[in-house]
This record gives sequence, structure tokens and C-alpha cells, in this order.
Amino acid sequence: MGHYIFKLPDVGEGTVEAEIVAWHVAVGDRVKEDQHLVDVMTDKATVEMTSPVTGTIVALTGKPGEMATVGAPLVEFELDGAAAEETKAPAAAARPTATVPAPAATVPAPAATPAPAAKQPAATQPAAKDASSKSLASPAVRLRAADLGIALGSVKGTGPGGRVTHGDLDDHLAAGGRRAAAPERAAARDEVEEVKLIGLRRRIAEKMQESKRRIPHFAYVEEIDMTELEALRAHLNGTRQPDQPKLTVLPFLMRAMVRALPAFPQINAHFDDEAGVVRRFKAVHIGIATQIEAGLLVPVVKHAEARDVWNAAAEVARLAAAARDNKAAKDELTGSTITITSLGALGGVATTPVINHPEVAIIGPNAIVERPVVRTGRIAVRKMMNLSSSFDHRVVDGADAAGFVQRIKSLLEHPATIFME
Repeated sequence: MGHYIFKLPDVGEGTVEAEIVAWHVAVGDRVKEDQHLVDVMTDKATVEMTSPVTGTIVALTGKPGEMATVGAPLVEFELDGAAAEETKAPAAAARPTATVPAPAATVPAPAATPAPAAKQPAATQPAAKDASSKSLASPAVRLRAADLGIALGSVKGTGPGGRVTHGDLDDHLAAGGRRAAAPERAAARDEVEEVKLIGLRRRIAEKMQESKRRIPHFAYVEEIDMTELEALRAHLNGTRQPDQPKLTVLPFLMRAMVRALPAFPQINAHFDDEAGVVRRFKAVHIGIATQIEAGLLVPVVKHAEARDVWNAAAEVARLAAAARDNKAAKDELTGSTITITSLGALGGVATTPVINHPEVAIIGPNAIVERPVVRTGRIAVRKMMNLSSSFDHRVVDGADAAGFVQRIKSLLEHPATIFME
């Protein structure tokens, strides 16, 4: 027998600690080499740690939500003889030996007890009148019965055709007839469930708190007529090549932002409020807020200014899949200069998105819905979308925010201009 201590390895990029997100084993478990042990997270990237040995777990260090230092013990194993020798001398491969269980002692089976003869069913009796069956009664009698809490099906009717009368209700009560039981009220529930924020959800909470604490947000919402763009999108999707991705609204919005930002360089920027410096970027790296099971990630489409709608759509799809599969690299989750957050068909009427610090702006397209609008003095049904946005008022003035959004509106409402240089 021997012991082996598995320590948190260096997961790369100068990481000195990682948060324990979830254990997949417990003390006493017998695990095999390469079996999934624990998930740890650093810089929004979750890493699956696997077992380097085969053995029995005798100790685990750290609970979900706690930080573990690189090089600190995580798991202690107890190894059997063969596994212990293998860890001492890896070149000498231990050959597993099959264990054959000893045969169990033969126990004579108890004699079967004969089953009692089945009883013959009793003679069928006529079914009693169902209290819930439909009864004949006038609306006034039904209302009175309801007020008294009497089920009409339990009252014998003496009127024509068995109709229940007011006198029948009186006779029913005088004879000690029971009122229908009052329906039970829903039970009050006082339970409180406490859920500790760990892993990605804790990081999101910290990031949102920091953004709202440090950035004076102001919101701007504009409605956009998406009818022409939706017609173009439908045409392009209907004629696309097999190797081309399906187009959503996002790549068109990205192209509109790329066309509008050069005139508003203070919006494609980071604000270092500690140094008092605004860093304006020529490159447009657009973060795409993506909902995954564990929370919200923001993979980044780098150099959106150099991509057409097809390439942008393909990159958005690739990054979203990598984020959902927990395979996005750190470089793919950092470096955005402006962010888009979209709920798609669930986008609602308007939102007030939280800026992704240290950026100074975030754009949030809402749901596209058909609405009646006035065009050239006539009412027409058009496909309308509200575009919500938030800006850092320390860097972006209201006039600049309005000008930027109005430029996007013009490009989306006349989609041919998106492709004109």
C-alpha cells in the first residue's frame, strides 16, 4: 500500500491560484487513472482536472467556492500494491489481475406456499349516483346551492324530470344534509433556499457590481424599421452556399457598428479611471454576450472591421459553440472594445444593459415584432426593433451617443449602405 498526493498543477499563463468549482468524487471513492476529479476556474476558463493514478480517495482539500494555490495538495490517494509500485517505477507496467469471487454457499430454496384460491367477485351492485354528475336545476337554484356549499348531485330532485328546486335544498338541509367541503387553501411555504455563488456566477456578480459602482451609466433607446433588412436576410439565407452559415441579425448589426464607429472614436474605447486615460482603438473587437448553463460569457470577435457578414456570422457561431462547450481559450474571452448583448426572440421591448468594464458602451438589440407605423401619412405594418444601449457618461456625451445610434439606425434601415464603402 502507498499514498499519492495530487497537487494543483500550473494551468498556464502565470496563474497562481484557481477556484474550486465542483468536485466529481468523494472520500472513499475508488477512481481510475484519467477519471474526472474536479473542475477549477481561473479567468473565466474552467479546467477539468483528471486523476493521474488509480486508487482510493482518502482526503479532499477545499470546498466549492474556495481558492486553491498552484502546488497545494488537492487529492490524497491510497494506492494498492500494484499501483504503488507503478508510481515508483513507471517503466514496469503492472498487469491487472482479475479477482474471481468465491462461490456463495448453496441454500435450499424454501418450499413454495400454494396461493389461496381467488375469491369469486360479489354480485355487481348498481352504482350509486355520482355526486358530481350533472343535475337539473334553474340558475337561481344553482347559485343558491353554490352559496350554501351544497353539491347539487347530492340533492334528490322532486321537480319535473328530477329537477332540483329550492324546496329540495331546504329539505336537504333540514334532513341534516352535508355541505360540500370547502376547497383546501394552498399551503403557505416559508422555506428559504440559500445558494452560494461560486465559480463563473460569482465572477459575473463581481464584474457587474464593479461596472455599476464605477461607471455612471445612461441609457438610450431607439426604434428601427427592420423590414428591408429582414427581407435581405431572408433572401441571403435562401440563396446561401452549403458552406456558408445562416445569417442572424447580429452580423448586420456588427457591420453597421463597424461603419459608424470611425466617426465616434470615443465609443470604441476603454476608460482607465485610475489613470484618467481613455484608450481609443482603431481595431473593433466586438464582445458577444453568450448565455451558457453556468452563466454569461463574452467571447470576442476580433477585428470585426476586417470581416464581412458571412465571416462575422461564422465566427460568432464558432465562438458561441466553444463557450457553451467550455472550450473557449482565454484569448477568445478577453480584449473586447465594445459589446453586443442580445436575447434574440426573447429580447423584450427595451433593456438597460450593464457596460462591460472597462469598455464605455454596450449595444442591446431587442425583439423584432410587427407593429403598425405611420409611413407617408398612411398606417402600415412593419417589422420594428428597439435598439437599447448604455454609455459611460464620463467619456460619452448624450449627443455623441444619439449620433452613433442614429447612424446605426440609418444603416440598418437602408441595408444596402452597409456594404457601400
